[in-house]
Amino acid sequence: MLIVGPTASGKTSLSLAAASTCHTQIISADSRQCYREMNIGVAKPSSIELGQVRHYFINSHSIHESVDAAVFEQTALQAAEEIFGVNDVAVVTGGTGLYVKVFCEGIDHIPAVDPAVKERVGACSREHGVSGLHQWLTEVDPVFMSQSKETANRVRLMRALEVKLSSGRSILDFRAGVKKSRPFLIQKFGVQWPRETLYQRINARVDTMMSEGLLQEARSLYPFRHLKALQTVGYQEIFDHLDGKYSLDEAVEKIRQHTRNYAKRQMTWFARDSSIEWFNYEDLLRKFNA
Repeated sequence: MLIVGPTASGKTSLSLAAASTCHTQIISADSRQCYREMNIGVAKPSSIELGQVRHYFINSHSIHESVDAAVFEQTALQAAEEIFGVNDVAVVTGGTGLYVKVFCEGIDHIPAVDPAVKERVGACSREHGVSGLHQWLTEVDPVFMSQSKETANRVRLMRALEVKLSSGRSILDFRAGVKKSRPFLIQKFGVQWPRETLYQRINARVDTMMSEGLLQEARSLYPFRHLKALQTVGYQEIFDHLDGKYSLDEAVEKIRQHTRNYAKRQMTWFARDSSIEWFNYEDLLRKFNA
């Protein structure tokens, strides 16, 4: 059972309801909640919620480890095998579209990236931001820039650059693989809200994060801001505040704005998947509690 949707749509509570009804466990398909050092800024389930149901791929790695879709695929499939050993149903939930896709269809075999290339690309990202990555990719991989729908995503841009510089081939060349079959059936549920209501939920969540200590959490992680894990909405804006680029109020407003932008990209991604059955939150909650 897959539960997907944009950030702040209520996936955590829905997954807990589904897992409780089915007496099963949850696999997180979130690319940031796996990091032990990141909590408030990634809207990780509370310690109480984590204690109610076992969650795989939450608090499983450190920000100093290299975690990508391939690592997630291996971890998630092992977790699914464990769960299916004792239960007919596993709950998978998250808003990272690529991770959901990888769980269902497998991952393209992209070659390893030279660490020196990673450092060069990371330095470009830190010094010149998305515009610098755009310019570099336009020079070395114009096909990616003309065809990809991910050119606003800093992490995707960095990955495309790393692959091109390391292999000499566009990352698009490695995305024509055949879907893998899985030894289990997959049913996909999507949770949706009216756009304005979702944006209100996002704004309220950001306010809650600030009251819970996001500023202090980001300050503690500031020395590691160059790490890929921390190229994340909620932390980057606070880092810029700590650098003196924005006032705290300006940084918080940018977190709200960038989170809304991210939710829009999530909705666009999931809308392309015709196998998702969409419900509003209350209907889906009733369905899982039945």
